[in-house]
Amino acid sequence: MGEKGFSVRTAEYKGTILVNMCDEELVGRTVSEGKLKVHLSKDFYSGEVVNGGEALRLIRTCSIVNLAGTRSVMLAVSNSVGAAEAIREIEDVPFLMIYKFSG
Repeated sequence: MGEKGFSVRTAEYKGTILVNMCDEELVGRTVSEGKLKVHLSKDFYSGEVVNGGEALRLIRTCSIVNLAGTRSVMLAVSNSVGAAEAIREIEDVPFLMIYKFSG
């Protein structure tokens, strides 16, 4: 079998591009910590499955990115797009949100 992909949904709003991305095998999973529950829903994360090169291109070119899963988060951090200090883990699933400001 080939490399596992990244499940991605993109949206455009007023000239900004939002990317929601997670490791494809996590789509549909719910993780929780105390009263906090996060559902990695198909509605939020599914649009298409892309490879690592395309996932990195999307992370680099979007305005806002919501990442979930070890591979997705590490792709951003290892390419200096996100900071390791900003990662939040819930049930061993890392999450990272990146907002890019220009001006």
